[in-house]
Amino acid sequence: MSAAVAVQTEGVRSPVALARLVRVAELVLRAEKARTALLSVTLVSRRRIAAINKRHLAHAGATDVISFGFRDPAGAVIGDVYICPEVASANAKRHGVPVREELMRLVVHGTLHVLGHEHPEGDRRTASPMWKRQERLLARALEA
Repeated sequence: MSAAVAVQTEGVRSPVALARLVRVAELVLRAEKARTALLSVTLVSRRRIAAINKRHLAHAGATDVISFGFRDPAGAVIGDVYICPEVASANAKRHGVPVREELMRLVVHGTLHVLGHEHPEGDRRTASPMWKRQERLLARALEA
């Protein structure tokens, strides 16, 4: 596998070391057998993710993760994942999980979307094959 993964922040603090987030994304790419990949993960503010959400998805307000991905003609996976740690923290509290775990879950989730995985909206989301795959990969990442 040939993968280049970059994780950066735009004026926000990360509760997880950026190097660990790189390893989480690489784990997903390997597990999903992405032979060639170029992935960027950016941690952004609530305001920035709300702007991305409105501009690109026509949705109002902040969200936890937004992903954009495609395959080039040679089959390489190219994608961007935007994550809002502030929303991730609120979600972690609501679901009773550590914020570090939730942030890693969002890296897995966003990377799976870049790779083309989809899930239904609403109540069926957590029963979907993508969600189950996400949770298995997250468990592996947490063990590492």
